Amino acid sequence: MIKLLTPSHWKDYELIDSGNFEKLERFGNQVLTRPEPQAVWDKSLPESEWLKRSQAIFRKEKNDPEKGKWILNKGCHEQWQIGYDYKGMHLKMRLGLTSFRHIGVFPEQGNNWDFIYDRINEMQTTRPKVLNLFAYTGGASLAACAAGAEVVHVDSVKPVITWARENMELSGLDGIRWIVEDALKFVKREARRGTKYNGIILDPPAYGRGADGEKWVLEENINEMIKVCSELVDEKEHFLILSLYSMGFSSLIGENLVRSAFGSNETLESGELYLNDSFGKKLPLGTIVRL
Repeated sequence: MIKLLTPSHWKDYELIDSGNFEKLERFGNQVLTRPEPQAVWDKSLPESEWLKRSQAIFRKEKNDPEKGKWILNKGCHEQWQIGYDYKGMHLKMRLGLTSFRHIGVFPEQGNNWDFIYDRINEMQTTRPKVLNLFAYTGGASLAACAAGAEVVHVDSVKPVITWARENMELSGLDGIRWIVEDALKFVKREARRGTKYNGIILDPPAYGRGADGEKWVLEENINEMIKVCSELVDEKEHFLILSLYSMGFSSLIGENLVRSAFGSNETLESGELYLNDSFGKKLPLGTIVRL
């Protein structure tokens, strides 16, 4: 059964409107306009209202659609903080305006943070060990750490690791192990060592480069990555989260990958992550497979 999953515990985030390939979002006390390729419908609010509300607007470069610049209005902060609370988990994250339109958090992942926190708290293992791959600024790592897990956080970009460490400190947490390395290279080495994890989280990009220039192409490398990860899970207690943002990858592709590597599992669920805007439009933001 394909599920539709959206976070329900955000107070510092709101998708105000979406449409015409853009989204209008509130992060804490700051409202942004950013490109959104899947928002192919019309906006609900008039353009004048978007301009009135936005404190920063991202405009793409003509020769490089992945990069651009922010147009800042009065009162805009280039860095600020937001929080996320769920049960005993109280996270703090520093946000910032980057040239790639990202700001340091993917709010649709809140649903996965809740899942991570709950699964770890349900485990019998005294201190579960969790591996977060392509871990970015660490929202999932923080959720696992807040639940009492021993966390290994892997990303190939050193400044992003520094950002994630800052978020850990802001959240009053400690003890995350930081690894600046190509994710596939790291898991292969862990498999040779016989290392086992109670939780593995994967959030791979469509394209990327490892710390030493290794090339990552999702459709070429994801099958091998999932198969190696299947060697790393603890047989008694484990969970897996696979998020896919590539528009060409359906949840069925992710489900087939996981079933092929992990075998049949009654707890497997797959679906789409999405956010509701304030006018009831559902904005899809990637597919998900969990077991």
